[in-house]
Amino acid sequence: MTYDCDVLVIGGGIVGLSTAYALTRTRPGTRVTVLEKEPGPARHQTGRNSGVIHSGIYYAPGSLKARYAVRGAAEMVKFCTEYDIPHAVTGKLIVATDRAELPRLHALVQRGRENGIPVRELGPAQIAEFEPQVSGIAGIHVGTTGVCDFTAVAARLAQASGAEVRYGAEVTVIDRRPERGVAVRTADGAVLRARALVNCAGLHCDRVARLAGDDPGMRIVPFRGEYYDLARPELVRGLVYPVPYPAFPFLGVHLTRGVDGGVHIGPNAVPALAREGYDWSVLSPRDLAETLAWPGSRHIARRHWRYGAGELQRSLSRRAFTEAVRRLLPAVTEDDLRPAKAGVRAQAVLRDGTLVDDFLIREAPRTVHVLNAPSPAATASLPIGREVARRVLAALDAA
Repeated sequence: MTYDCDVLVIGGGIVGLSTAYALTRTRPGTRVTVLEKEPGPARHQTGRNSGVIHSGIYYAPGSLKARYAVRGAAEMVKFCTEYDIPHAVTGKLIVATDRAELPRLHALVQRGRENGIPVRELGPAQIAEFEPQVSGIAGIHVGTTGVCDFTAVAARLAQASGAEVRYGAEVTVIDRRPERGVAVRTADGAVLRARALVNCAGLHCDRVARLAGDDPGMRIVPFRGEYYDLARPELVRGLVYPVPYPAFPFLGVHLTRGVDGGVHIGPNAVPALAREGYDWSVLSPRDLAETLAWPGSRHIARRHWRYGAGELQRSLSRRAFTEAVRRLLPAVTEDDLRPAKAGVRAQAVLRDGTLVDDFLIREAPRTVHVLNAPSPAATASLPIGREVARRVLAALDAA
């Protein structure tokens, strides 16, 4: 059989492009082709997040998220420095505004230390030294957090990998034969053959897994995160986060001074009506039907409707969103909030309603599927790429 390449990577976000980069760095001469349905890289999760290089403080010790975020944060800063990509290591505050949050804040201190992250505990006066306009009864400072331009990182990974990257190439058919390899057809009728396949399709990764003949055991349930830009960026010096709600893998509405000097506020987390539903006007009957039909979605709704109702209120009411922000930043007004582009989180949900909290990577014959890689996947993209490359190269060696 004649192969067009050794490895086909579906998905031109930062994880797919990091995988291509790792493949050619780990084993020079490996022929890699990346297929991305959009006209350029990083058009979805990678290019629509808050641009934060996460420290790894939130994640369970020993988890992939913890290990890869801590390692990935240092590697991302090094990569940005090497390729002159805009970035800054700013540190961040996590601030408790209510006494009920203090046990969770103290648990974060312990978790951070278990993950090897330097953490400094703060009182109200010390919070004010970092952020004079921020209100809180206690806080912690995490010095290894930063910001960067992840879209620029993705573009540089594409270039530095030496892979062939085909844009506007949506995969519609996958024919996998374990004894021979993988063939895919794209929407324009092109057929490519490879020895192995990597699925980094993000919002559509479960569908790509099914195209390959595999049952992923989960579904992507899209959650939209809505952002505002702060009209008075001088109110915020760096990064300020609330204490996260433990039942969800979301970090809550936070304040982020980006590499452009602007301050972004958000996101909330509301169900999206389409996998690429970046506002309420975008509805995909197919996407919505799949979400509603998945038993896990109904379990989420029953268990967490109160939390969801609050998020929905903040989505539909700028006043309610402003009140949430004012818990951290009392000086902010409705007029200070200017709508910015939203993002959609590709959240893997199991049949029983469990929101998959860790990165999820599964293998099948001649195939590696990345089935859950939301935040902090951009931060952790270099270690994730190496792990996926290791697995796919092992599959090639065993074939």
